[in-house]
Amino acid sequence: MIQTTSHALEDKYDAEEDVKKIKKHASKKAAKEAPEKTSLEKLPNPTGWRLLVMPFKVKEETKGGIIIAQETLDRARVATQVGYVLKMGDLCYKDKDKYPSGPWCKKKDWVIFARYAGSRMEIDGGEIRMLNDDEVLGTISNPEDILHAM
Repeated sequence: MIQTTSHALEDKYDAEEDVKKIKKHASKKAAKEAPEKTSLEKLPNPTGWRLLVMPFKVKEETKGGIIIAQETLDRARVATQVGYVLKMGDLCYKDKDKYPSGPWCKKKDWVIFARYAGSRMEIDGGEIRMLNDDEVLGTISNPEDILHAM
């Protein structure tokens, strides 16, 4: 009786292993057939009047070769008020009463926003922010210009 039980358990585990192998093979096949998503496509899509912005990343080393402390970098990243517009929701700047002169910015613009504006989301390698279209304070051609002016 013990042998039949052990055979039944072995059969069960063998069957589970077969299912795992089939699923693994199917997922590999699907991964080969599906086109690889770019990093931008993997980010969330803003809805409505929201913009997806990537804050400017402060350099980790000065021109003279001095490496900046991690704590200082973290504080600077939190305080960053300049970002790059990655994506825009379908209703951004569509309200003609609120924006009679047209959109304040477009994709691939560098924008200035309030220090605590938007929702922060951690991603691999930093953070992104989801801002409302009316939280954009202005545009700038080069974010390093703002850092040098301060």
